[in-house]
Amino acid sequence: MNPERVYLFDTTLRDGAQTSGIDFSLEDKINVVALLERLGVDYVEGGYPGANPQDTAFFAEKRTTRATFTAFGMTKRPGRSAANDPGLQGVLQSAADATCFVAKTWDYHVRVALGISEEENLRVIRETVEAAVAAGREAMIDCEHFFDGYKANPDFALACATTAWRAGARWVVLCDTNGGTMPEEVETIVAAVTAHVPGDHLGIHAHDDTGQAVANSLAAVRGGARQIQGTLNGIGERCGNANLITLIPTLKLKPDYAGPYRTGVSDAALAEITQISRAFDELLNRSPNRHAPYVGAAAFTTKAGIHASAILKDPATYEHVPPEWVGNRRRLLVSDQAGKSNLLAELARVGIEVAKEDPRLDTLLAEVKAREAEGYAYEGADASFALLAQKALGELPHFFDVKSFRVMVERRFNDRGETVTMSEAVVKLVVDGADIMSVAEGNGPVNALDLALRKDLGRYQSAIADLELVDYKVRILDGGTGATTRVLVESRDGTGARWFTIGVSPNIVDASFRALIDSVNYKLLRSGVRPAARRAELALSA
Repeated sequence: MNPERVYLFDTTLRDGAQTSGIDFSLEDKINVVALLERLGVDYVEGGYPGANPQDTAFFAEKRTTRATFTAFGMTKRPGRSAANDPGLQGVLQSAADATCFVAKTWDYHVRVALGISEEENLRVIRETVEAAVAAGREAMIDCEHFFDGYKANPDFALACATTAWRAGARWVVLCDTNGGTMPEEVETIVAAVTAHVPGDHLGIHAHDDTGQAVANSLAAVRGGARQIQGTLNGIGERCGNANLITLIPTLKLKPDYAGPYRTGVSDAALAEITQISRAFDELLNRSPNRHAPYVGAAAFTTKAGIHASAILKDPATYEHVPPEWVGNRRRLLVSDQAGKSNLLAELARVGIEVAKEDPRLDTLLAEVKAREAEGYAYEGADASFALLAQKALGELPHFFDVKSFRVMVERRFNDRGETVTMSEAVVKLVVDGADIMSVAEGNGPVNALDLALRKDLGRYQSAIADLELVDYKVRILDGGTGATTRVLVESRDGTGARWFTIGVSPNIVDASFRALIDSVNYKLLRSGVRPAARRAELALSA
């Protein structure tokens, strides 16, 4: 029997953006899409065009190459046509391939929140779907509060779902909006709905208010649904959404799901899921959950004792899946296994091929561990990792030295009596044996340092002419004003390439400068320029 296709719909950039304390910039959204494309989800819901300037700008062009680029929206307003609803038209005029409209399916909400009749609500659903289909978009309806609505008035909830499907909706998504439905209820209700809407047109959108969003999503699949909506690392409003990072390995590795069903996620992408999860947390500027299923640092960690002894004999004694299948690694706190194999996978991912017998790997592994102990985290800083690896392998060109840098911050009154703060940076470099000093002013010490560093690189200047700093994030690794600081810098060039570099130091300016130095060196490495004499070390970023 051929396995049935289960489609993965990511709503990190829409429903995940409702998470308290998380705000995605336009650049953040672009980077999240890149992570999702690597993972291999089928749909990326990017936000709500027209709701705010950022989402409108994001939907000004198509942002995916593989996944179906999806816009969220509201069904048309009661009492006006779809053509005269600016919110609906804003969604349809965006660069999205598909649209996902949220609709009321609980009679209580229709009466209280919308104040319209059940018949009018069905008309709203039908005309919204018809407008999307007529515009050439794949249409989806999120049936808000469906499970609560079904338990209160099953006939009306079913009427909403069947109306959407008959109007041409590709997917009718059943939402556990309040997150209080139990898995056995989800499976039973979804199975009942399949008698009215085919399962290959049904989706599930679960919230985690009882800690069962993943379980409810799997229950819906067992009940017949063939689309799962969720987010990276389970972010979302209140307690979060179904965690795709947990769902995907379960769907691919557990026999009850891997046999009857298949997803669009390849085995190679599954082996990157740990790195993708941690890179996403780095982008959010938060610490990864060490105890997250499959991908957490502690997911395959065992302390010394009978468990560790058994694992050394056969890992299957205490591991439900091999950690390397999900890109994680086994950690025995008395002996770290599989460190080198994990390192080889990371090197291959950044395009560096090394034989597993190469003795230089031991040096690199020791250096990575030493830096991680200092606070470095390379899961979200591929460019810095690539530089570190090439340095340890003796293959990194030496472009320039940094003799010193100095930053001054001045707070003063301008001619209009207003308080202003300006920063001035001085950077002294040695390029091809010649001393170069550059001075620049910026709106902050890091901006000034960035401008001064890139102001004059001698004969390399043309190679970095299109380099620019895109984003800058700071994390305090331990408390207090004297704490160690980790800085993550995102850069890009005129080709559209983007990369992340990292710096760690008790001094936030020094940490920032280390990340900037790595960014410039990585750009020079990408450009293909070569120094007059190759040396296997890099100044100051060490």
